[in-house]
Amino acid sequence: MNLKRIVHMTIPVTDCRRSEEFYTKVLGMKVVMRTPPALKYGMVFLRVGNDYLILTDSETPLNVRNDDNNLLHTAFAVESDEFDAALAELEKAGVRVIARDERPDGAFVGRSAYFHDPDRNVLEIVDLQYAVFRPLRDSPKPSSERHP
Repeated sequence: MNLKRIVHMTIPVTDCRRSEEFYTKVLGMKVVMRTPPALKYGMVFLRVGNDYLILTDSETPLNVRNDDNNLLHTAFAVESDEFDAALAELEKAGVRVIARDERPDGAFVGRSAYFHDPDRNVLEIVDLQYAVFRPLRDSPKPSSERHP
C-alpha cells in the first residue's frame, strides 16, 4: 500500500450545528458541505487551509475526559505572527486555554495552546516552527537533530 496523504479527520460531536458554530466562528474554518437534515446523523465538512475536517454526530455518547488532560488532541497550525491574536480570540469567545507549551525541540517545535471544543474534545493551536520530519521554515534544527 502506498498512501499519499490524509484526506480528512473526523471529530465526533453531540450537536453538529452547535459545533459548526464553534469551529467556524471561533476557529475560522469554512463549511464546504453539510449532510441533508433528513439523514439520521449530521455531518459538517470543513476546510482548514488545504485540509479537511468532518464534524459527525456521534451515535453513542462521547467518552471524553472530565479533566484537562491534553494527550489526545487534534492540532492546527497558525502563523507565528498570528499566535497571540489567536489566543486573544479564544479568550474573547470565552474559551479557556487548559495548557500552554513552548517546545524547543522534539517532533513538533514551537509554541502551542490547548483548549476544549463544546464537547470537550481537546484541540491545539501551534505556532509550528519546525517538524522533525521536514522543515517548515528557514529555522534551526532542534537540538536533538544537531548532534549525532
